[in-house]
Parts: sequence; C-alpha cells; structure tokens
Amino acid sequence: MVESCPALESHLEPARGALSRPTGGKASSGVDLWWLVLLILVSLVPAACRRVDSGWTGTVEDSAGVTIVRNPATGMWRPSEEWTVDEELRIGAVEGEPAYEFGVVLPGAIAVDSHRQIYVLDSQAQEIRLFSGEGEHIRTLTAKGNGPGELASARDLLMGPGDTLFVPDWRTQRMSRFAPDGSFGGDSRFWPRKEGLSIAFRTNGSGLIVEQVGSFVYGTPEPENPRDALVRWASGRVRSDTLALVPTGQDTYQEGGFIGTVWYAPVPCWDLTEDGGILFGMNDQYRFRLISPEGEVDRIVTRAYEPRPVSDRDIERAMSHMEDRWKRMGASPSNMTRLVQAQHFSEFLPAYQSLYEGPSGTIWVQKTKPPSEMAEDETLWFTWPSDWATQDWDVFDAEGRYLGVVTMPPRFTPSVFRGDEIYGVALDEVGVSYVVRLRVVRTGRGPGDASGHM
Repeated sequence: MVESCPALESHLEPARGALSRPTGGKASSGVDLWWLVLLILVSLVPAACRRVDSGWTGTVEDSAGVTIVRNPATGMWRPSEEWTVDEELRIGAVEGEPAYEFGVVLPGAIAVDSHRQIYVLDSQAQEIRLFSGEGEHIRTLTAKGNGPGELASARDLLMGPGDTLFVPDWRTQRMSRFAPDGSFGGDSRFWPRKEGLSIAFRTNGSGLIVEQVGSFVYGTPEPENPRDALVRWASGRVRSDTLALVPTGQDTYQEGGFIGTVWYAPVPCWDLTEDGGILFGMNDQYRFRLISPEGEVDRIVTRAYEPRPVSDRDIERAMSHMEDRWKRMGASPSNMTRLVQAQHFSEFLPAYQSLYEGPSGTIWVQKTKPPSEMAEDETLWFTWPSDWATQDWDVFDAEGRYLGVVTMPPRFTPSVFRGDEIYGVALDEVGVSYVVRLRVVRTGRGPGDASGHM
C-alpha cells in the first residue's frame, strides 16, 4: 500500500485519468508504457512516505529532517503474533543460605556483566552479591560501613566499561569502583548537594553511564525555568559533559522548607539506547523522542491517547492505601497528618510511567491505570506514587511503529534489558524480594520479529 507523499502527489495526481487501464479490449502499447512508468515511480517513493506493512495504519512524515511517526491506538500484532515473557531464573529465598536472603532490592540495584553474571545490591544490608548466570552465589563484594570499599547508603549498581562495577553512595558522596574479580578499585567524590541533586542513573550494554542531575541545589533559590541535565560520567569517575537538558519533573514542591508530592504530575522519562543515544519523553503526553549520540532529535513517536481524569475515587483509593502503609511503617499521628497534607493530585493520569529500549531496538512503554480500577493484589506493596502503574507495556518497533502489548508478571519491576533477557525485581505475597530473569518469547512470524524487517 502506498501512502500519499506530498513530494510526489503533484506529479501523480494529473496523470490518474490517463493511466486508467481500458475496461474492454486489448490495451495499447502506450498505456502499457505508462503503467511501467508508474511502477517505476512508485518504486522510487521514499520509505518515509510508505506504509511498509498493510497491518499498520499510522503515518510517517519528515519535518525539517526529523521523522515523525504517528500511531493509532491499535497495534500491528494479531493474536497469533503477540510476544510474551517467560520466567527462566529466580534468585532468592525466604530462609536458607544468607546469600540468597534479600532484605530490600530496589529496581536500580541490579547490574549484568558481559558474561551474564548478575550483581545484586541489597540496600538493607548494603551488600553487593555476585551470582552466576545460572543463579549460583559466587561472592559478596561489600559490607556496610564508611570505609574504603564499604557502602553506607547505596541504591544503584552501574556496569561500566570492561565489566567494572560503579556504585554511587549518597551518604559518603563517593563513587566506588570494583574490578571484575571483585576487588575494590578505589573511589572518587561527587557533590550532589553542591552540583545538583542526583535523580536517576542509566547505563547501557556498552558501559556508558549517564546521570539525571536535578536543577535544585541546596541553599540556592529554585530557577524560574528549571531544567535537569543528563550528564555523562567520564570513565565512571567524574561528571563530565552534558548530553541533554530536559524539563524538571513537577511531582514535588517546596513550601516553608517542607517537600510535598504531586501525584501524576508530569516527569521526564528516559533511557539510554545501545548506540549511546537517548530515549526521552515527558509523560503528560503520549509522545517520546529518540535523540542521537550527537544530540540531534532523529525521531518523534506518538500514539493516539485519550487523557484519563483523576477521579475522587482514584484519590480515595490511593490515599487509603498509602495511609495504611504509613501506619504499618510506624508513622506517628502528627507525622501522618503532615504526610496526608503534603499529598496533592494532578488533574489527569500520566500517559505512561516508564520508557526502556528493549530487544532489537524496540521501545517499551509502561502503561498506567486508574487506582480505582486496580485490584488489591496489584497494589499490595506499592510505596511511591510511581509504583501505581500496570504490568502492561506498549511495545514499538525500532522505527517507532506500535506493535502491541506485553504483560509482565505480577509485582515485577524491570531493571536491565539485555538482548531478549529482562532482569528485574519481583515481590512475593509477603513482600520478599527476588531477582528474576525473564526471556522475551517472539513468535517468529509477526511484525517486530528478528525473522524479517518491516
């Protein structure tokens, strides 16, 4: 199917009447010649002006060198073509060997090296434990403390070049390094209170480390038009050049020295691509950008989306759950009052919650769902507003075309995508953490599969 292309439409339109094949009798050689010319012209239409697969009803256009992909609400996968995920490894135990008992494992506390060995940071014990690709414990690298090679308040693991592990520690303000053999390789200082508050880290399979640095700096007034910086860490040791500036999230506010929360306010969502580019979007719209390693916007992808208002029932459901959580955590009546007063809600739910680059350059977008429509077992261990998302992920191909939905297991949060493997944290019914590896199962016969390009 050929979609209308503005660059060629003026050439094709006037000839339509002359190129109609006669309904009866033998066509003249002149008409046959014109049909041949038309076929040649069609073969020369740029790919950006075509629908390559008849199952896709979106559009692609070029705007000042930027490819804009507009997707319908329905994906390309037919029922027999949908991808799924299968659990192939689970590390953890309720009781048994201490190395397999985890206290708290946060989503960013998993790293995978080039040999598929898995590093896990138990944030409660401040221990880094190394496991084989088959889930066998190899060694424990760290202990809790403030000395060299020890951790006090770490929450992220970052796999850098040459399988060197980097660990930022917020209390000691050190970035520790560990060699592939587990030995401590030294540390460097960073100053989040002076240079900007660290919000998130990302790394890719090539060892690139990028940090989102907030605009807020202690002791200084908040800027009028705040922007967060996506900053590369040079050799994993120091903050280096700024790759991009993105709008600061609107999910927190300050008032009289007190920090409050705005549920569902727009926040920047981003990930690193394998080639060193950036996948970025503000989640108040179903829209994201692919930015090249050189900092140029290559592609903008959108999907048809109807904003969902936040209802009174949504607020009641979310606040009831959070108040129960705070009580179980031991909050005093006075602190409970302050916590409740500090919660505010946006008018609409976000269009999505998270962005990741997945297998073969696909893009995975976590869907949202109103709290009032969530079952109790879905929200059992939700703690932060960002937890209130679904296990359904929209998947787009490498060109930005919407394929369909992949559903993750209950209470599973992805952390690392490597090839067709997804590593993340799963919680059981009583809140025990497990490290889980999923495998993406492709049908091998539909859009987005490696068996054929669209």
